Amino acid sequence: MIPAILPTYQRSDIAFERGEGAYLFASDGRRFLDFASGIAVTGLGHSHPHLIEALTEQANKFWHCSNIFTIPGQERLAERLVAATFADTVFFCNSGSEAVECGIKMIRRYHYVTGNPQKNRIICMNGGFHGRTLATIYAGGQARHTEGFAPAVDGFDHVAYGNLNELRTAVTPETGGILVEPIQGEGGYRPAPEGYLKGLREVADEYGLLLMLDEVQCGNGRTGKLFAYELEGIEPDIVATAKGMGGGFPVGACLAKEEAAQGMTAGTHGSTYGGNPLAMAVANAVLDVVLEPGFLDRVAETGAALGTALAALVAKHPETFVEARGVGLMMGLKCVDAIPSRDFVAALRDVGLLTVAAGDNVVRLAPPLIIDQSHIDEAVGMIGAAADAWHGAEAHRA
Repeated sequence: MIPAILPTYQRSDIAFERGEGAYLFASDGRRFLDFASGIAVTGLGHSHPHLIEALTEQANKFWHCSNIFTIPGQERLAERLVAATFADTVFFCNSGSEAVECGIKMIRRYHYVTGNPQKNRIICMNGGFHGRTLATIYAGGQARHTEGFAPAVDGFDHVAYGNLNELRTAVTPETGGILVEPIQGEGGYRPAPEGYLKGLREVADEYGLLLMLDEVQCGNGRTGKLFAYELEGIEPDIVATAKGMGGGFPVGACLAKEEAAQGMTAGTHGSTYGGNPLAMAVANAVLDVVLEPGFLDRVAETGAALGTALAALVAKHPETFVEARGVGLMMGLKCVDAIPSRDFVAALRDVGLLTVAAGDNVVRLAPPLIIDQSHIDEAVGMIGAAADAWHGAEAHRA
């Protein structure tokens, strides 16, 4: 018999009842160091007082207002994002998938209104992930996500991630844009090779394409920059983001340059809940903290310390890990083939550390941006203990 909740998740039986900073507490009293952050969502940790205050204050006023009316919180957040980024305009939504969908529509609409409606295809990357809607699973292109959902949503062509030569060869008269994650998330926390984003910008400019970055997971301070495109000093035409933007409250956004967004006029797109007052209050509060002087510098420093510690851990446990990779506080540990990352994630959970499995047999570490060296030391100690226990159990079985 099917359960009351549609069984689309492989759930652990752990139920959390409260959180504080970098920790979650289960209903049975166990404490967990949270290096998953709801998959890179709770960037300011749990029960952050500034976020609680902002949400409570707005909740005591009103919760919802249709987008046919002016929503001051939207205007404030949009103006702040425009001031802090490449963008000239912002559309607010509820999730990363919706943000990507908005960007896909924007690319197609741009070429339509500029007299090139045939330029409706988008080049995407192998191993990419852009959401769970029909369009975004086909933009991602991974068979494990598209199986059983035919017919395919057309308009997406795929090339190897990081290969500019292959991408250039894939450009046709029907190509309208490029969609890429600066750091692949579900694909295994794979950073783009140095110079890759600059190369994509050059190709886009040469062929009259729009460059869209999926920063749903790597945006909002996770890399030590507000957005990862800053790491190479480029300006995209469109950025889709969500996850850490609301610190745990559902909110997403599609940021764009004025030229790219010129076709998105009244009636071409919309959302009932997108940019609702509750979401805007929390997202503005997150931005208050992330844009504080020195905050992102501290994230970069902490990320470097985590990377150094993980590299040492890999060197100490070559029988368990192949490499550590990532940027800032978006780090991955690639396990050896004999150890499925999902199983090692479960082993880490048993010793009190929350992580998430990803593609390419990687354990994702996406801790809150507020962690310090003590949290890194604690996490590394638990990872080492789990590795020792894993191989101790193997030796016992042998």
